[in-house]
Amino acid sequence: MTVTAAGPPPVSARPVADPPARFRDLLAAEWIKMRSLRSTPWTLGLVTLFVIAAATVEAWDSYTDFPGMNPETQREPMFALSDAFPLTGYWTLTLVAVSAGAIAVVSEYSTGLIRTTAVAVPARGSVVLAKAAVVTVVWTVVGTVIAAGSFAVSQAILSGRDASVSITDPVAVRALVASALLPPVCALIGLGLGVLIRHSATTMVTGIFALLVLPSFFSITMRWSAEINHAMVLTAWERLIAMWAEPSGDGFYRPTVTESWIVYAAWPLVAVVAALLVVRHRDV
Repeated sequence: MTVTAAGPPPVSARPVADPPARFRDLLAAEWIKMRSLRSTPWTLGLVTLFVIAAATVEAWDSYTDFPGMNPETQREPMFALSDAFPLTGYWTLTLVAVSAGAIAVVSEYSTGLIRTTAVAVPARGSVVLAKAAVVTVVWTVVGTVIAAGSFAVSQAILSGRDASVSITDPVAVRALVASALLPPVCALIGLGLGVLIRHSATTMVTGIFALLVLPSFFSITMRWSAEINHAMVLTAWERLIAMWAEPSGDGFYRPTVTESWIVYAAWPLVAVVAALLVVRHRDV
């Protein structure tokens, strides 16, 4: 009887772990998610047209009222930048941006897609950072288009009365930058609130209340109340687009330009950092 030598035992194949997702892949995934929403192009397009239309209406009203204004106002048109960046238009833009930032997060919680995302990418902090990066880029582009369009249209109308402001004016540049950055600031606040709250309606109401309603509770005629008012995003934006000089002794406590820029940076930073801390220590 012939005996054959037994060969080596078969080696069982070990499962090969998938490499961790690269950050640029997360960015691409988040961009696809945002782009695939049918509401995204409509929202961005309509809010852009609305704000520019509001600036056009404001500038045209000033154009028609200009002959009846007092000579001092005609020589120093304090309304030029307020027409370029109208409150109605930018309050609407704030509402839309904070809601869109919230939707970028809570839409995944409402559909359950967040569980799939967490399994595919265990590094939840990286997912939040990718969402924040995409939201920042998209709304910065939108904000820049809106600010530039509103400024160009309004100043073209006011130039007919020699009441326009030149783009080379330092205050005009500051107002343009502040207005272009307002949408991404608000969108990041909405995103941070979305991670913390995880409920669409509650997140949007909270964001709208914090940005649009809360500042009205604090008067600028008392120091303690004014200090709280100065910490609000829209108060900071209104200061940055204003043509008047630094605060003077007129009975009102107004923020400085430096304080306003700090507020601009602090709100989105705190929102994103809070989201990162919470998402790493909480189940989906």
